[in-house]
Amino acid sequence: MSDRARPALTRLPADAAGVTIVEFALVAPVFLLMLMGMLDFGQMIYGKTILSGAVEAAARSSSLEGGDTAAADALVVDRVKHVLPGVQIVSTRTSYYDFADIGRSEQWNDANGNGSCDNGEAFTDENSDGDWDREIGVTGNGAANDVVMYSVRATYAPVFKIPFMPAMWNTRTLNSTAIRKNQPYATQQAYSSTAGTCA
Repeated sequence: MSDRARPALTRLPADAAGVTIVEFALVAPVFLLMLMGMLDFGQMIYGKTILSGAVEAAARSSSLEGGDTAAADALVVDRVKHVLPGVQIVSTRTSYYDFADIGRSEQWNDANGNGSCDNGEAFTDENSDGDWDREIGVTGNGAANDVVMYSVRATYAPVFKIPFMPAMWNTRTLNSTAIRKNQPYATQQAYSSTAGTCA
């Protein structure tokens, strides 16, 4: 090593010129990624909160006598679209005679014990649709005293997309459900007792 190079090498470890830009280059991508992630998460949480509140309000208004389900669905869209721009809303309503009926199947004689109505097993067509149903609920808002499960799925593209992430991060889906009992404005229609057999 030459005598002229030796002083430069001894000064190099103490030379801090340019270190800030190097540190910034190392830290900035991580910081920006974390910031975008927090903003994305914040939008998702806020959107879920607004969606849940809107679904509760829509379910309540639909449970009143003469409730307008189209107006209730429009209420949900109107409240959520400001938080989740470009959101796509899909809503469903399923009615039941009672709260205990949610998630239950129509009654049947499960002779072979396989948990499904088949091989000529007898069933009671409680919802009068002509078939045995694993889920007894009827599509729609029901009638007086019926219990209605109102479910909404909201799909949106996040405003704060996380860069370099897979395509599955390009959209988010939020779900919310509310269950309400319709007002007792008339006599409730009971389940049918018509018998049937499964193929």
